[in-house]
Amino acid sequence: MNSQLNPQPQSPVPTVGGYQDFQFLYFSQLSKRTVCAGKITDRIGKVADLVFKMADPYPDAVGILIDHGWGKPNEFVPWDKVVKIEDDAFFVAKREDGTPYPPFVDQPGWILVQEHLMGQTILDIDGRRTEVVNDVHLLESKCRMLLVHVDISFNGFLRKWGLGWLTWIKDQFISWKFVQPLSVEDKGTDTVSLSITRKRIKNLPSEDLADALEELKGEEQQAVFSALDSDKAAEVLIEAEPRAQRQLVANLRKERARTILSEMSAPQLAALFAVLPHDDLTEMMALLPPDQASRVNAIISQRDITARTLLSLDYIAVAKETKVGDLLKQVRATKPDSQALSYIYVVASDNVLLGVVDLRDAILASEVTVLGDMMVHPVVAAQADDAWEDLTEMFAKYHFRSMPVVDAKDHLLGVINHKDVLKGTSPREHVLR
Repeated sequence: MNSQLNPQPQSPVPTVGGYQDFQFLYFSQLSKRTVCAGKITDRIGKVADLVFKMADPYPDAVGILIDHGWGKPNEFVPWDKVVKIEDDAFFVAKREDGTPYPPFVDQPGWILVQEHLMGQTILDIDGRRTEVVNDVHLLESKCRMLLVHVDISFNGFLRKWGLGWLTWIKDQFISWKFVQPLSVEDKGTDTVSLSITRKRIKNLPSEDLADALEELKGEEQQAVFSALDSDKAAEVLIEAEPRAQRQLVANLRKERARTILSEMSAPQLAALFAVLPHDDLTEMMALLPPDQASRVNAIISQRDITARTLLSLDYIAVAKETKVGDLLKQVRATKPDSQALSYIYVVASDNVLLGVVDLRDAILASEVTVLGDMMVHPVVAAQADDAWEDLTEMFAKYHFRSMPVVDAKDHLLGVINHKDVLKGTSPREHVLR
């Protein structure tokens, strides 16, 4: 799982002064890199630190702190004197009088990457520890460099020690917009704070929040979890590891638990309940409506799980004569669950499944287009009695986001969402563990 806490491929690329040419760099790759004034042979020192000035939305580089070693005073090269950055060196302009650049002088609102960020502990808004800054992710474009993320992955730790070639997991980034502004005046602190409000927490990926919760203990973990809305709490609980799931459930108040459980599907509940101690399982099961409890019990106890057991009634079905414009009005008016928005199922008057339309294709089509003319048929569908193993193979083969379930006469009974089948192991395997 990743953190925003964001991996690079999913992170938005900031616009930098209108320039189109850019490159991503890590501070660990630039630290101690040779600095040359002019030619590669004119070496004046090594990069000791990079200095940034607070700016919205990303801090902007204002200069390089150069270390000469042997007790010699450092130099501060303004960023507008940086000519280019190459793999083996920074190239800066020579001063007109040939003298060294002046030493670094602190300015309000300036931060030093090495001194104020690298290796620092990250705290949440209430001062609880979550992660450590192992690297800083930078965006360079011609005359500018921006500080865009801090990297909390083990990859950052490896790069910091010159072992970047050992990378085998994804980077884990926290966007700078979630890191509380610092300045040189904060010298002496050993923590970096996150400025994540309750509103912003809801926008973070559930996988990332689950990761953060797994690092917290006791009251700290419960405090962060309690800040989440019920639907977000349900998503995070689904993504969390079994140990964290047990901890979170054990401390839930009854009414809070009831609202969170109501946001989860029967297969998701079964997967969660399967890892709970017996007493907690009994207590949680009692909070479910009788029909939902019956379905969850069936999933947990059945030796052979079938499509009928897993199906959901959250889907959109329309007649083949329906026009795209009318469909979109219906979608906006009913506001169905997000998982039901992947496909539109076309059915006959007796609910026989005729075809399927990808909602993305419908959005791009003319409003007068008739769905029957653009539907795909015949439809790949699961039979009501298909076993778990058969469903797994079908999702793995076709890569659908959801799949319709039909009876022997092709009547549409419901749909199965891919997460309920492919995420982790089957509920039966959870029980066996």
